[in-house]
Amino acid sequence: MPKKLLKRLTPKPETLRDHKYLRIFGGLLNNPNIWALSRRSTPGAFAVGMFAAWVPMPFQMVLAAALAIVFNVNLPVAVALVWITNPITMPPMFYLAYRLGAKILSVPPQHFHFELSWSWLESSFTTIAPPFLLGCFVIGCFSAALGYFIVQGAWKYSIYRHWKKKRQHRINK
Repeated sequence: MPKKLLKRLTPKPETLRDHKYLRIFGGLLNNPNIWALSRRSTPGAFAVGMFAAWVPMPFQMVLAAALAIVFNVNLPVAVALVWITNPITMPPMFYLAYRLGAKILSVPPQHFHFELSWSWLESSFTTIAPPFLLGCFVIGCFSAALGYFIVQGAWKYSIYRHWKKKRQHRINK
């Protein structure tokens, strides 16, 4: 059942309440709805987490937590999903976003050498940023919708299987 699996995989509420970057939400973290795993809050949390994972900014966990609070969806699931983007997966994911954005804007993809410096960011912001940000937004929206519908379908299928098994058990008695 998805609920048991998600409970096992997501961080505990106490861990997230005590996280140094999430303490900024204070009393908002006391809302019991953002900690509940239900068939309504979990697909929404997947959508929030998948979208936040594609936002190219530091501290995506804070963004995911804020969106989870605003949309009243499961905070641990939303926060856990932003770890899809990590130092290993981020370069290919963001390169894919850049290529998609360039294709949508009909601009030829530029060859560039990434540098972690302010001068490189300033100089490349006008040429690389528009297709990159557009690609991140499009993929973020698409993966959010896809995640929402997949989790919602899996949850409904799980409930269907549970009731079918229960009905079969009653017939066999």
